[in-house]
Amino acid sequence: MTRAPERIVVVGASLAGLAAAHALREGGFFGSLTLVGDETHAPYDRPPLSKQVLRGLYSADTTLPRHPDLRATFRLGQPATRLDLSERAVELGDGSRLPYDRLLIATGTRARPWPNPEEAALAGVFTLRGRDDAQRLGARLRGRPRRVVLVGGGFIGFEVASTCRDLDIPVTLLVRDAVPLAATLGPRLGGLIGEVARERGVDLRVESEIEQMEAENGRLLAVTLKDGERIETDCLVAAIGTLRNVEWLDGSGLQADAKGLRCDAFCRALLHDGSVAEGVFAAGDVARWPNPHDDDALVAVEHWGNARAQAETAAGNMLAGDASAMRRHDHLPDFWSQQFGLTIKLVGLADSADSFAVMHGSFEERRLVAAFGKDGRTVAAASIDSARWLPAYKAAIRERVPFPPIEDAVDQPHIRVQEP
Repeated sequence: MTRAPERIVVVGASLAGLAAAHALREGGFFGSLTLVGDETHAPYDRPPLSKQVLRGLYSADTTLPRHPDLRATFRLGQPATRLDLSERAVELGDGSRLPYDRLLIATGTRARPWPNPEEAALAGVFTLRGRDDAQRLGARLRGRPRRVVLVGGGFIGFEVASTCRDLDIPVTLLVRDAVPLAATLGPRLGGLIGEVARERGVDLRVESEIEQMEAENGRLLAVTLKDGERIETDCLVAAIGTLRNVEWLDGSGLQADAKGLRCDAFCRALLHDGSVAEGVFAAGDVARWPNPHDDDALVAVEHWGNARAQAETAAGNMLAGDASAMRRHDHLPDFWSQQFGLTIKLVGLADSADSFAVMHGSFEERRLVAAFGKDGRTVAAASIDSARWLPAYKAAIRERVPFPPIEDAVDQPHIRVQEP
């Protein structure tokens, strides 16, 4: 039986870190609890930043609620800089050391910066990941830029494009791939969202990239595309992905690289030789874990629901007396987005699907439920303004039913299986 912890350190003071702290207290942990965060802000909610905050409906203060009896020490504005596994201590940017009996690593991700540092430093060039980013970009949008150029074909780019059109700001969205959102929703649904964006006034350019930015006195004036076209703009948002915050783990002995921090099914961090790092756990966007819904394929999921669920699982396992009492993390990834008047929801992971079918509704209605298959099994489902059926498909994915599932519903069209 492992000795009960007296000191727990959580590195990462965001959704996953705070959810773990709450779960630890609810699980009966009464010892020292410290949360470390590189930002000066208390843990806050990120999803509203690209939606309600940019629209001006919310302030940038989206602080998450905290239980009044949490009894936690917050070390904010102090990034972790080194992990000493042998001494069981975390070193911070101010040189202090925090000893631990259990450690949760929930350092998340940061926005991938524009690759040219000189262009990235221009006034008018933004990224969007944290609260300060949203505050700066929101202030710029309220200043009515003459045109916003968005770079990136993911959900952040499309959500910001939707916000710009709601504010009646001209916007050009540059997508490197032939179809936007294809990595998450597949080319069929991604193409549909692209059509909707164009209908709402977005100048959507696929297979387009920037060759260079043009500036005057340190301020962005225009961009030139690789095909030679010049677009005048005084506001550019680089939504080109994220980087996992693992650099501080260099030399620690943990399996951590650009793909994330490797952990096992019980959220325990792994060493380079594949063995468990005693007392060290991982949760949230930084964790790379075996997905039981895809034959334990390794996955790192940047979704709100997974961050919370994985943090709660890790917290419970940190307090378990031994491995036999630990619980496997089996959250089925889910995601939602609001853009151009549509609510898009996804359960499961569709990125490796080989088949696709519309199960309810239609593309013409812009209201539908679609299912994704892989090797003859249902692996994901997505809805557009039609989430009523999603719980049934979530159950079908968990039960590993054949594809296509649920073929006898009264409101289904003729189901035609095709490539996604």
